[in-house]
This record gives sequence, C-alpha cells and structure tokens, in this order.
Amino acid sequence: MNGILNVVRRLGNMVTEAVWRIGFGARFFMLLLRHSGQSLTRVHLTVREIYFSGVLSLLIIVVSGLFVGMVLGLQGYETLQRYGSGDALGVLVALSLTRELGPVVAGLLFASRAGLAVTAEIGLMKTTEQLEAMDMMAVNPIARVVAPRFWGGVISMPLLAALFSAMGVFGGWLIGVVFIGVDDGAFWSQMQAAVDFRFDIMNGVIKSFVFGATVALIAVFEGYDCTPTAEGLSRAITRTVVTSALAILALDFVLTSLMFRGQS
Repeated sequence: MNGILNVVRRLGNMVTEAVWRIGFGARFFMLLLRHSGQSLTRVHLTVREIYFSGVLSLLIIVVSGLFVGMVLGLQGYETLQRYGSGDALGVLVALSLTRELGPVVAGLLFASRAGLAVTAEIGLMKTTEQLEAMDMMAVNPIARVVAPRFWGGVISMPLLAALFSAMGVFGGWLIGVVFIGVDDGAFWSQMQAAVDFRFDIMNGVIKSFVFGATVALIAVFEGYDCTPTAEGLSRAITRTVVTSALAILALDFVLTSLMFRGQS
C-alpha cells in the first residue's frame, strides 16, 4: 500500500513540476518578447550573439553537410540505379536536403553546439550571481543578456540550414558526378526542374526558422531557470540538448504534415 502511495505521490510531484515549468516558461517568453525591442536597439549585442551562435558553428555545419550529401550520393545512386534512374540523383539529393535533412540535422547540430553554449553561459552567470548584480544596478538581465542570445539564435539557424543544404548538394554532386560518373547536365537540369521554390525551399526555410526559435527559447530558458549550482547547471545543459532534439523531431512531423500534405 505504501509503495502505491509513493508512486502516486511521485507522479503528482512530476505533474505539478511540469505544469509549473510550462507556466513559468510562458511568462518568461512573454517577458522576452516585451524586452526584445529594447534589446534590438543595441544592435552590437545581437551581432555578437550571431557571431557566437552562427559563425562559430560554421565548421561543424559545413563538414556535416558535406558528408551527409556524400552519403546521399552513394546510397541514392545505388537505389536509383536499380530502376534505371541514376540521372535523377540530383533530384533525390536536393529534395532530401531542402525538405528534411537540411533543417532537421542542422537544427540538431545547432542545439548540441550553440544551444548548449547559451545555456552554459547564462547558467554560469546565474551561478556566479551576475544576473542578480545586474538587477541591483537597474540593468534588466532579460533585455541585456537573454533577448540578444535568443534573437541571435533565431537569425543564425536559417542561414546555417541553408549552408548545410548547399554543402550537401555539393557533396552529392562530388560523389555522383565526379566519382560515379552521372551526367553533369542531367544532375543539375533535373534538379532545377524538380525543386520548387515555394514548396521545397521556402518550406525548408520556415522549418529552420521555427527550429531556431524553439532551440533558442529552450536554451535561454534552461540557463535562466537552472539551479545555481554546478549540478544544477549540468542538468540544465542536458535538458537543453534532450528537449531541443525531441522538440525538433516532433515539430518536424507536424510541419511536414501541414506543408507537404497532398504534394507529390
């Protein structure tokens, strides 16, 4: 009997904590939007965060995009060749990257690199009481610290996803055309004819924008809400990576079902 009561008590505590965090997160998001105007007037703060979130993530995005495109080139040609459609390799590579792999894989990499760094930075400032010191000096920490990091992530993510897709297409061309021998003209002409700017490229951009906003919000919230200890900071970093990955995959399913429903 005591065991059942303990399980019920734990479930109750978990539900209460989850509801409290959702409510606090919603209030935090409203405060973030409220102070974003004040933050965006200090352009140098947002530019600095674009550098740390976007520019410093370029290496992992470029290398990962190139290798993903090369794998798509190998696997795609092997599959298409069975049906005598090896020249359609450019279409397969481009649609796979612009619709799905570009936004999703770039989002996961962005969460594990930039999102983790943002949570660690804000959490460390909270642990060392820098946020409280700002508050005492009449400096709003949300406008000065949180909002620039959020908008830096929102702006950086679509650019990184576009670069990932471009490098992926180059990797697919490198394997398909240079090493396997697919006709160069067929590779590019079929890709140009099949990829639709509205349904493929723009929907991919919308996906990457949503993923960027989601990851940036989770990262700044977990850093701002972390327990100000070394263990609390470690848990906040872990929650950022896990929650961001699950959110990206769930949002990808929802957005894909809405965007590409009924499309060939």
